[in-house]
Amino acid sequence: MHRVRTEAKLERATSRHRNIVGQPSFLATIQGLWASVSSRQAVRPLLTLTLMVAVFLLAHTLPFAALPASSTVGNATREALLMLQDYAREHVLLCLVPALFIAGAISVFISQAAIIKYFGAQAHKLLAYGVASISGTILAACSCTVLPLFAGIYTRGAGIGPATAFLYSGPAINVLAIILTARVLGWQLGLARAIGAVIFSIAIGLTMQLIYHREERNKTSTDNMVLPADDSQPLWRNGLYFAAMIGILVFANWKTLDPTGISHAIGSVKWIITASLGVALAVMLALWFSRAQLREWVQSTWHFAKQILPLLFVGVLVAGLLLGRPGHPALIPEQWIARCVGGNSLTANLFASVAGALMYFATLTEVPILEGLLGAGMGKGPALALLLAGPALSLPNMLVIRSILGTQKTVVYILLIVVFSTAAGLIYGAVL
Repeated sequence: MHRVRTEAKLERATSRHRNIVGQPSFLATIQGLWASVSSRQAVRPLLTLTLMVAVFLLAHTLPFAALPASSTVGNATREALLMLQDYAREHVLLCLVPALFIAGAISVFISQAAIIKYFGAQAHKLLAYGVASISGTILAACSCTVLPLFAGIYTRGAGIGPATAFLYSGPAINVLAIILTARVLGWQLGLARAIGAVIFSIAIGLTMQLIYHREERNKTSTDNMVLPADDSQPLWRNGLYFAAMIGILVFANWKTLDPTGISHAIGSVKWIITASLGVALAVMLALWFSRAQLREWVQSTWHFAKQILPLLFVGVLVAGLLLGRPGHPALIPEQWIARCVGGNSLTANLFASVAGALMYFATLTEVPILEGLLGAGMGKGPALALLLAGPALSLPNMLVIRSILGTQKTVVYILLIVVFSTAAGLIYGAVL
């Protein structure tokens, strides 16, 4: 009997020891988690995201308006920080973040075969350039919001011609901006802007395609060799999914032109529409996509965010330092600009095109700026040149395009816009 009891106690002790050994301690669990989190691959994106969020919050909340502006340099610094603050408050959350997620979705959920079929170098020209040239009527994006979308289709296999046509038309062919231009600055200038923007988007795309046709031919041959199978979602699902995301981008940034009419009616319910589209998008994500697909979508979006956001913030700071916000001069006085764009000479139109290409215009802000410049003596030809070059380009926009296309292609793209805008201004000023 004594032996049996002793053996039972020994068995219970052995069992407890096995349980303790078999189950890791709380301290060991924490140490394991910390080791996995502290790996370089995991920490670096987290630190980058933390830094970007911190910069955004500081730019959004700090009272830069209280900074002294006793000297020219001090005033320019203050204007740069205030322009960055305006950008952070007006464009990052409602414009750039949705656009980055759309770009990530293009990269993940639309097959490379489909992009090459409709926007590749060998795609049907009428279809490719037709869709690219009228995309701005849907997006109503500014020169920076269109960048993630451009990066998405270009890196996915779109030809440089249709891609740059889309890049120009996105901010240039904005229906709301064209209507506001016609109302405030006259129907002639509004009509000229609409016609010029459509023609320019096609002409710029075709010219870029012509200049780099050999490189595009080689790219096409490579794509044909490694073209993956079309394993994307069904067309109707992709259509609804992207329609919801584009709808969120459009309605969240809807601008009311007047206190009456359809523009005001849509503006009064835009947040209801945006919220409804958000709910619909959440349902589609839950029902149609796996966790692996959603994880890949977020990773692709994060890739575009790292590539684009830092360059945009630096570009906005530099633009604010040089030119300031509308009505608030910085290092370059507004009087100099108004003095250089009077009349309809080649110099005036060229200066207007270059100045417009360097300045940053938020959506619809170019119209009141031009109204002030026209009142200060700006010619009608330079006004059109600035309207055609300004919304499509900006210093922040150029920095990001260079990171996607490279220096040479970016310079050619900028020069084409400046030259075409100057020529259009000369013709328009001579006719009127």
